[in-house]
Amino acid sequence: MAAGAPRVFVSHLSGIPVFDPNGDQVGRVRDLVTILRVGRKPPRLLGLVVELATRRRIFLPMTRVTGIESGQVITTGVLNVRRFEQRPTERLVLGEMLDRRVHLVETGEEVTVLDVSVRQLPARRDWEIDRIFVRKGKGGTFRRKGETLTVDWSAVDGFSLEEHGQGAENLLATFEQLRPADLANVLHHLSPKRRAEVAAALDDDRLADVLEELPEDDQIEILGKLKEERAADVLEAMDPDDAADLLAELPEDDKERLLTLMQPADAADVRRLMAYEERTAGGLMTTEPIVLRPDATVADALARVRKEDLSPALAAQVYVCRPPDETPTGTYLGTVHFQRLLRDPPYTLVGSILDDDLQPLAPGATLPTVAGFFAAYDMVAAPVVDEGGALLGAVTVDDVLDHMLPEDWRETEFHLEEEGADHGGG
Repeated sequence: MAAGAPRVFVSHLSGIPVFDPNGDQVGRVRDLVTILRVGRKPPRLLGLVVELATRRRIFLPMTRVTGIESGQVITTGVLNVRRFEQRPTERLVLGEMLDRRVHLVETGEEVTVLDVSVRQLPARRDWEIDRIFVRKGKGGTFRRKGETLTVDWSAVDGFSLEEHGQGAENLLATFEQLRPADLANVLHHLSPKRRAEVAAALDDDRLADVLEELPEDDQIEILGKLKEERAADVLEAMDPDDAADLLAELPEDDKERLLTLMQPADAADVRRLMAYEERTAGGLMTTEPIVLRPDATVADALARVRKEDLSPALAAQVYVCRPPDETPTGTYLGTVHFQRLLRDPPYTLVGSILDDDLQPLAPGATLPTVAGFFAAYDMVAAPVVDEGGALLGAVTVDDVLDHMLPEDWRETEFHLEEEGADHGGG
């Protein structure tokens, strides 16, 4: 950004791509790092937190930013790929400043921070936060009415104080379009206090999706800070296999209390999964595949596959069974793959186009056996059937990978060398 260019509000920087001088994308902006200064001097912007394609977060000093324009950041091309670690004196602009309640110096009135702007100082590569966009009155949600205004940094007070009960609505608004795995990565890098505040602001379904993507320690921490009734609601919204894995890590008393608070049908599915060893087909499976009777049509199957909340793996095939239609079903007859559904007329009965050549998995099949099945037959999902021939559920490839990768895979990036020095924080 050239000297004299207009200021940039940080909400517009969230998620924008970062390019090297050759035009190759190196990552995306996930936050900005600043350091508060004494008195009422505007904070100096130290750099950007950039998420690489491998999900590693690195620090990009502002001295290596040559331009911020047209929804992109241009760098000098010299990157230190050492993992970003926040220092005690540093503040994350998106993670810690948005939704903060501060006071107008002139009147003492409480306002909520909706956004902040940054600018480059003339004739230098230094950047600073210069203005604050606030809403009068308590609370930070956009749905509430209240006068909004933009003020100089020196016109507000309260950023240096530890705040309890900070909202999260405006922070979440900046990450609204993120996939659950990416939002989980955002939460993982927040402080425990801020992580709990953001989790509390998410609706049950969104929080359930994010929890499924978090490391185990973060899952337990967040669930433990929710009220028990809400924790039970979130567990109900999770895939049963993920809920079972999470509950299995809790003390017995806590686990039983939460199961009791869940809806009986949801609790029954989770209890059924917890009866199997974790690294078996029974322990890996979900109890909610697409199940159809043999007299259902291709049109019926495609309508079920189109459901938005289905994962791509579960939507790749439907399982045909005798009644009842919910797991555990009547006799399992076979599978119809999505590609076959696209090739046959809508009125075709699914019972007439079954793939019944492949043997289904037994619930006691070990993880290596399950992985070998997927590799041998190029499958993304597979039925799990008991000795009586009833469909119990389906294992999807993502659950197999989750259990085959190292336990800390969500926090570890592959194929990157730890090199370079620590980031240049203040």
